[in-house]
Amino acid sequence: MAKGKPVGEIRRWRCVCAYDGTDYAGWQKQPTGDSIQDGIERALEQIFGQPILTIGAGRTDAGVHAHGQVFHFDAPWPHETEAMLQAMIVRFPIGISPRSLKCVSSRFHSLISAKGKRYRYRVISGWAMPEVERFVHSLKGRSLVTNPMREAASHFIGVHDFSSFSASRGKEEEFSKIRKVWKVDILERSGELQFLVEGEGFLYKMVRSMVGALMDVGLGKLKPEEVRGILESRKRTERVVSSPAKGLCLEKVFYRTPELGK
Repeated sequence: MAKGKPVGEIRRWRCVCAYDGTDYAGWQKQPTGDSIQDGIERALEQIFGQPILTIGAGRTDAGVHAHGQVFHFDAPWPHETEAMLQAMIVRFPIGISPRSLKCVSSRFHSLISAKGKRYRYRVISGWAMPEVERFVHSLKGRSLVTNPMREAASHFIGVHDFSSFSASRGKEEEFSKIRKVWKVDILERSGELQFLVEGEGFLYKMVRSMVGALMDVGLGKLKPEEVRGILESRKRTERVVSSPAKGLCLEKVFYRTPELGK
């Protein structure tokens, strides 16, 4: 526990962190206190000797991982930045690691300043080895045909109403479901199939639903033109099945200007 509160000017800090989301209830704070944000804020309270509010670049769901989640907070710190980073490394809970930390302009806002995100979904056709099982979706011997998946993926590029590929949290029905996606790549790397998705923003379970539909195309359950039809219908149907959370990782958050952190 920190001895007293740090003195000095309150400044804004930008942290990039990685986490294994397997045992956490997603990013956002929960009444049960078992989210990534809950764990980070408890650690920061130990460091600063007072409650610290964090604001993340976006929510990741239960079981989803991150290599490049970004959050900011305001706090005084009279020491070197490296000293705070080391304190975070020591006190952050198991499975959550700060990757970088820097003092930024008060104009920076982890969520509002972001211009887009990159997600990566990892699939393996065989049975995953124990050391990677928490981070990949295993097809248990099934294989995917990539060419029709790539054709189907092209239908997601651009500005669309993604109602068909989102799920409701019960509180955001009044919000627009229109999103811009600028990249959906399907990569074959080291025995894995990886889905790389980039866009301005994503709805609840949107990436996992897109990947689930593409995998069904690869398995022959859907045709590429059917994916386009489902997208254009703007209605969620049982034909779209979200892929398991454990294969998904928030890889990077993009920002508008260099000084706000690219």
